[in-house]
Amino acid sequence: MGNTNGYLPLFETKSSGRPFLIKLYVLTIFVAICMIWVYRVRYLPVEGVLERWAWIGMFFAELWFSIYWFITHLVRWNPICRYTFKDRLSQRFEKDLPGVDIFVCTADAEMEPPIMVINTVLSMMAYDYPPEKLSVYLSDDGVSELTFYAMLEASRFSKYWLPFCKQFNVEPRSPEAYFHSEPLDDHVNDKEWLFIKKLYGDMRNRIEVTSKQGQVSEDIRKEHKGFSEWDFVSSRHDHQTIVQILIDGRDPLAMDSEAQRLPTLVYLSREKRPQYPHNFKAGAMNALIRVSSRISNGPIIMNVDCDMYSNNSNSIRDALCFFMDEEKGHEIGYIQFPQSMKNVTKNDLYGNSLKVIFKMEFPGIDANGGPMYIGTGCFHRRVNLCERKHCNEHEADWKRESDMKIEGNARDVEEECKALASCAYEENTQWGKEVGLMYGYLMEDGMTGFSIRCRGWRSVYFDPERKAFLGLAPTTLLQTLVQQERWSKGELQILLSRRGPFFDGYKSLPLRLLLSYCVYFLWAANCFPTLYYVVVPSLCMLRGISLFPKASSPWFQAFAYAILADRAYGLVEFLWCDGTFQGWWNDQRIWMFKRTTSYLVGFCDTILTMLGFTNPAFVVTAKVSSADCCKRYEQEIMEFGVPSPLFDILATLALLNMFCLIGGIRMVMSDVENKVSDVLASQIVLSGLIVLINLPVYQGLFFRKDSGSIPNPVTLKSLIASLLACSIALL
Repeated sequence: MGNTNGYLPLFETKSSGRPFLIKLYVLTIFVAICMIWVYRVRYLPVEGVLERWAWIGMFFAELWFSIYWFITHLVRWNPICRYTFKDRLSQRFEKDLPGVDIFVCTADAEMEPPIMVINTVLSMMAYDYPPEKLSVYLSDDGVSELTFYAMLEASRFSKYWLPFCKQFNVEPRSPEAYFHSEPLDDHVNDKEWLFIKKLYGDMRNRIEVTSKQGQVSEDIRKEHKGFSEWDFVSSRHDHQTIVQILIDGRDPLAMDSEAQRLPTLVYLSREKRPQYPHNFKAGAMNALIRVSSRISNGPIIMNVDCDMYSNNSNSIRDALCFFMDEEKGHEIGYIQFPQSMKNVTKNDLYGNSLKVIFKMEFPGIDANGGPMYIGTGCFHRRVNLCERKHCNEHEADWKRESDMKIEGNARDVEEECKALASCAYEENTQWGKEVGLMYGYLMEDGMTGFSIRCRGWRSVYFDPERKAFLGLAPTTLLQTLVQQERWSKGELQILLSRRGPFFDGYKSLPLRLLLSYCVYFLWAANCFPTLYYVVVPSLCMLRGISLFPKASSPWFQAFAYAILADRAYGLVEFLWCDGTFQGWWNDQRIWMFKRTTSYLVGFCDTILTMLGFTNPAFVVTAKVSSADCCKRYEQEIMEFGVPSPLFDILATLALLNMFCLIGGIRMVMSDVENKVSDVLASQIVLSGLIVLINLPVYQGLFFRKDSGSIPNPVTLKSLIASLLACSIALL
């Protein structure tokens, strides 16, 4: 539609840039950083090979930190906020709203319990949106009969849950979340509330009993034809395509308890064979794109992880305010919502809330050109996932697309869809290359989003006042570090790929946006300067080698100001993002942990993979933990529990700094006349801060006796490695 004199936009963008005094404050930190560079160059040691090389290493580490600091503040310099006008959307397009296909992905019924999966599915079905234009698809890469049974139960329960949600305007619309967190609302009828709660409780009980048994009983198998498909399943890695339309939204008999239409609900488990690569989540998403094109073919696609339920029933309408805006909507390829977590502790023990990233960095990246696709909570145009490049003349005909009908009865459509989700379908095609989500990348979502941007589409970040989605954060340190390792590997792989910013990106995207993405592309590379700062100053302190200016020197003030001012700014920023002081301190701890372990392993593994020595693997983050583990998590006690190379590195660095700190303090106390404290003050403080931040590690090594402590083999290996490093430093 063209612009008119009476045109009112469906969304607006406002600058929420930093106040002038804040920008001035940041510039003073930059001046201090420049003075540090001058000091490093001017006072390069002339004598001593070890001293000179240690000094040069410090210079390059600080140079890296400075460049990364500059890029980070460039991203956050002038953030923007977006606001939608859903009332205008309804006035103009209520009868012409497009079909929306929602994809929910699961891969393991043990790590992602069926009851959690169907709560996400039910919340998606209950959106405030015309049900005849809404289709929900579940991709089950674990081909679990238990998950299918849970979906069958959800399809029955939805007949009561959906009218209840709409009648009483329920939020959130995940039944588990609603009944767990919300008391009986004043406007909700007591009998209705108790009736629905009992229905849900009975369904939950049936699903959990069946899940504990590990198989579906013969009586249940007789309830639906779909269970017969599992008679031909050899294993989760060797089976045929299973497509079951549990609710056919086109069927006039598909009604809820109030005689209103129900959304379409589809279960899909794509074919897998040992001789064919299945391409992890990207393969599942591409199968969903093809299958949905035959069943509903909605022009808008939204995907979420199976643990991320809808927390805002208006999210679809929010997204459509961007897509359907007559003036700017045709430019937008996808809308990314933040990834918010519901189970984060008060002080965010593992730093999983990503508060600053989603409240400060993503609005800044949006201002610089648009966010990357993070794999969940994202609305796409179907066309941008199906190869079409953006052109200024392209505008969606929403009325025509809303009137499109898909023909065929459910049984015939299911049979046709089996071929679309078969292993052989993608052979000798552009799927995974130019069409759909891209294959061969650990962060297939990030690479796909980057490719969409390079094809000319814009992206938008939208963070509504009420969170659109709520998911589950890792509840152990190892889960957190492994997740960070996977993310860092994926981002580095994009950076170094032939379709990344160095090869394709610079031709299509502005430099400012590419630098914004580098905040994440360079995650893994941060491991080396951080490791250098954690290890080398402490070891040099044992030999009496000073790597910083004396405490009495004017140059010391530059270091002190740059570090303290930057950390103070970070603290204020964290508190502004609704964090706590203890939460900020925990965030600093995890910042160091992931840089010295996850990013190091991620960097090395990425290089080895690119050289052909290892193969990439997608690790599903567990969504369940033991009762003892959950209890410690709620008490904010750090969980170790199992041996891991990541813990070997973590414990070794913690013990190394503890031994070096003890050695440094002994030197100061035994040589007061030579004012060693003045010379080594900075290194003693640095080592002391590292020891302080590692207190939970020492507790896990020596003081805790519960199952969440650090295992004895890890303790032994880290003691030997740290003592050996200190001994070599003293030679």
